[in-house]
Amino acid sequence: MRFFSLKSMVLAMGLVAAVCAAQAEYLWVEPASAATAGKARVYLGELEGAKRLPTHSVASARIFLADEKDLPLTTEADFYAAAVTGAGDLRATARRVGEDGSITFFQAKLGRSETKAVNDLELVPVTSGGNIFQLVFKGRKVSATQVNVQTSDGWRRVLRPLEDGTVSIATPFAGLYVLEVSAKVGGLPTIVDGKKFDDVRHTATISFEVPK
Repeated sequence: MRFFSLKSMVLAMGLVAAVCAAQAEYLWVEPASAATAGKARVYLGELEGAKRLPTHSVASARIFLADEKDLPLTTEADFYAAAVTGAGDLRATARRVGEDGSITFFQAKLGRSETKAVNDLELVPVTSGGNIFQLVFKGRKVSATQVNVQTSDGWRRVLRPLEDGTVSIATPFAGLYVLEVSAKVGGLPTIVDGKKFDDVRHTATISFEVPK
């Protein structure tokens, strides 16, 4: 997994700068099922091999729909759960302060029906239900160096965006697909709970199921 750097002046022009360091973990949402008692689940870690991290490793976890009203959240050992009471794509966010003084904002979306971004960093389908996605950072279209794909059956791909910043994916297998991108933000520092962070990172996923 790789970061691309988003600098404040570059963002204003809707462009992306150079690639830098790596990160392993991301947040993703899995749909409700009979096995999960009808609740959607939010995991941190990596989908491949079910490398899931404990929920206490992040803070300020939320689950919400496009109206951004929080849904009641249940905290388990290695996932969060929520009963979905409305229609539309489901989103989740959390954050973590690293031992190196960095702060990472984790953002996830389940579903590809909505074509408008809500999270700060979000992969948005160009058309509802489609397989072409545009990366959006705080309302502006940007481009990543790469987008990583994993499925629940272990299929992996690295997608290279086109010049317009879009990526397209084939979905030849049934199951859960998770697309992930990570960014390192340059420019002005971010202040959270009264503390200033110069090293600010964003990780975003979009997950969706392809039926059999």
